[in-house]
Amino acid sequence: MIRIDSTEPRLTYEIHAIASSFYPGEEVKIVTPESNVRDRVLRALSPTASIDINENESSVRFAPGTAPYAGGPGWKDKSPKDDIKRFIYTAFSKETGTTLPWGVLTGVRPVKPALSMLEEGRTGEEIEDKYISEYYVNRDKAALIYDIAVREHEILEKLMSPYSLYIGIPFCPTTCMYCSFASYPIGAYREMVDGYIDRVIEELEDIPGIFGDNRPDTVYIGGGTPTSLSAAQLDRLMSEVDRIFDTGSLLEYTVEAGRPDTVTEDRLTVLKEHGVSRISINPQSMNEKTLGFIGRSHSPADVERAFHLARELGFDNINADIILGLPGEGRAEVLNTMEKMASLSPESLTVHALAVKNAARMRKWIAEHGADSTVIEEGVPELVMEKAAGMGLSPYYLYRQKHMTGNLENTGYAREGRYGIYNVLMMEERQSIAAAGAGTVSKRVGPGRDIKRSVNVKELKEYMDRYQEMISRRREVFAPLRN
Repeated sequence: MIRIDSTEPRLTYEIHAIASSFYPGEEVKIVTPESNVRDRVLRALSPTASIDINENESSVRFAPGTAPYAGGPGWKDKSPKDDIKRFIYTAFSKETGTTLPWGVLTGVRPVKPALSMLEEGRTGEEIEDKYISEYYVNRDKAALIYDIAVREHEILEKLMSPYSLYIGIPFCPTTCMYCSFASYPIGAYREMVDGYIDRVIEELEDIPGIFGDNRPDTVYIGGGTPTSLSAAQLDRLMSEVDRIFDTGSLLEYTVEAGRPDTVTEDRLTVLKEHGVSRISINPQSMNEKTLGFIGRSHSPADVERAFHLARELGFDNINADIILGLPGEGRAEVLNTMEKMASLSPESLTVHALAVKNAARMRKWIAEHGADSTVIEEGVPELVMEKAAGMGLSPYYLYRQKHMTGNLENTGYAREGRYGIYNVLMMEERQSIAAAGAGTVSKRVGPGRDIKRSVNVKELKEYMDRYQEMISRRREVFAPLRN
């Protein structure tokens, strides 16, 4: 365990994120003056690191008896938080003899600053230099960020409406080992599905009153696995969406058909009849042993069958997700997945670095088998990027999460004109999102890009009992628009 004593509670998240990146696989515990009594038991342990930040100076001490690295964080600076992060990063880097590809960037949306700078008229060289000199990002990541910011800027210029729509379907055939989302095995919850759809429809009916005559730019039905619903249930839900909203001229209509074992002709026909323009068929891996281990009830052959069926029915914008860092997967396994993806030729490919949240079953497995069981081999990310480029796919959005294997990132690649618009909206928060369903989050993007959120409860029965409260919450957040 890496234990850090810090006298600056406001920076607990940043200190934890940076320390965890320098010490992958180690538990990092931050002890501050505000820590609860249980945390104070840690003071009986031999400290590994001590961080002291106060108004005049800072120091970092690694192990008892060693000299501290000292420096002033510059509290009078306009951005003391960034200055302190740089100081902490430099200390850990000196101690470990390593650097991090993402430097001091600890947030989910590392492209956001670049996009703002691009809109201010800054050049690519200026943007990359800022990331390198101020955020300590390495040159390759800085170039990637600028490349993505340019594409995102082009995508965002197409927006015409003040909002997009998200609908959450929290049912799946099974729950994957790495999953921490609100997800319910549909076999055990089948009797609740129709009632759930009823409540989602009531939520949806309240949304047009917020935005008046404006139609949504995009509609995204995600989950869970929306195609775990029957064809009739999908048709009922989507017919109501067509009734409530103007869906005739959407920029994008996406439905996640993520589990290949739920992709059937009758379901795809329903999606096609309702104007869905983009679907996701997500293998995560094309190695059968891995699929069985992580709890996917499909085979690589099922993925191929689902792709071919979708093509036969006229779908010309298919996304596929894969995950790097799955247990037992090295370079050879990833190469096999990428080669099979190339043979299927998806219009977009989303590459995730494994991020195991505390709620996922895999967290316990990793604790028992060690963090080395989910290491991404050196050169694998570069291999994936090279293979994506060979498929005619370019990076168009990027985000990071806590607990990401290899301190990496999730990157979406796509062909020109096939970029996932909703994905960019979610990452850059440039448009309001009205969301319905258990565990969904509505966002109002106000003046100055001030973000207000309305969060629906995750637990299924609780949502079904309290859905009217969820409607009221969203009304309160969007009140300035409704009025």
